[in-house]
Amino acid sequence: MDCVLIRHGIAVEPEEWEGSEENRPLTEKGKKRARQAATGLAALNCKPTHLFSSPFVRAYDTARLIRTIVCPSLKVETRDELAVGSTPEQIVSFLRSLPSESVVLCVGHEPLLGEVAGILLCGKPTSNFSVKKAGAALIHLSGSVKPGQGLLRWWLQPMQLRAMKKGRTKVTGSDEGS
Repeated sequence: MDCVLIRHGIAVEPEEWEGSEENRPLTEKGKKRARQAATGLAALNCKPTHLFSSPFVRAYDTARLIRTIVCPSLKVETRDELAVGSTPEQIVSFLRSLPSESVVLCVGHEPLLGEVAGILLCGKPTSNFSVKKAGAALIHLSGSVKPGQGLLRWWLQPMQLRAMKKGRTKVTGSDEGS
């Protein structure tokens, strides 16, 4: 299995949003960056068999933007396991239920995605991993999904995905403010 963990794009700040946390939307910049990241994923020849998203609006809208560019034939499936308040163990358990040949895109939130990466790569949730907004990481799992058995193929900052979109091969600098 190849599991691509993708963090939602830039959302309206909580203090600027009067609605529920679940309905907090992407900003215009967040939508643009998510589209650019999707184009970078497409440049990596990402061909998912499944596209899962947190039910939170900012993650679901990011997944929809990715879908239009990367995998228009797939449906975005919402999964409560990817929502804020879930545990990384719930996501790992869900991944175990999928066929081992799957290529899975999971759009969600921090710190949850980083903790999932920690389990898959190191065998335990850790705060050492963090996916930036509109960033992504690909973890390869041979055979069944087992903690600590994942192989990190790539971990890309949003700026790196945007550079791939633009066809640049050398990426330097920081990604502050993304």
